[in-house]
Amino acid sequence: MHSILLLPGLASDATLWRDQIPALSARHRVTVSDVHFRFDTLPEMAAALLVEHPGSHVLVGSSMGGMLALEAWRQAPSRVCALALLGSTARPDTAELIRLRSQACELFELGRMDEVLRANLGFVFHPRTEGNAELTATYLEFVRRAGAEQLIRQNRAVMARRDFRPLLRQIECPLLVMCGQSDLLTPPECSEEIAAAVPHSRLELLAECGHLLTMEQPARVNALLLDWLGGIRAP
Repeated sequence: MHSILLLPGLASDATLWRDQIPALSARHRVTVSDVHFRFDTLPEMAAALLVEHPGSHVLVGSSMGGMLALEAWRQAPSRVCALALLGSTARPDTAELIRLRSQACELFELGRMDEVLRANLGFVFHPRTEGNAELTATYLEFVRRAGAEQLIRQNRAVMARRDFRPLLRQIECPLLVMCGQSDLLTPPECSEEIAAAVPHSRLELLAECGHLLTMEQPARVNALLLDWLGGIRAP
């Protein structure tokens, strides 16, 4: 049995893992972290995560949660017995991405959050699932619940993150890298880059899947996670 910390993405909460929690909890101890809502930078979030959860853990992070997982590993590699990065990246934001995030933050401050969220649904979901009313409503609901202030704070944390690529070759723990083949926010090349830098990693690309793979293809994600976890010796 492993102790698993699930790390949601930007403005996401436990809803992002609604299909993974019961599947993983049947075999492992599962906790969903909320440090991204309580601290302003990734290093602060990671430090709090390590203090609040003593011992060693499997870190499973989606998108921004994957960046947080890498930061926690950087701070305390001996405390991380395995890493799973879902739809994430080791790269820092480009100047263009920082410009786009900054523009979005300005709109959030002006009360135009819904306008931005709806305009970006095509970047979040595969076209096949973008038309799923229940799925998009669930996504919009938990982001609205986070609110504009959190969207701004967390975007700023992401914009300020370090370049993790020079550190990747130091990862010695088991590593699973998973990505939707149609992910427009963190394209497959970002996951392929991580996997190529860590020879013992496992790379899984999900067909007809966008950025939020835990919601778009929950059964496939669950199967891959459980199979991977089954090959890791518990500490």
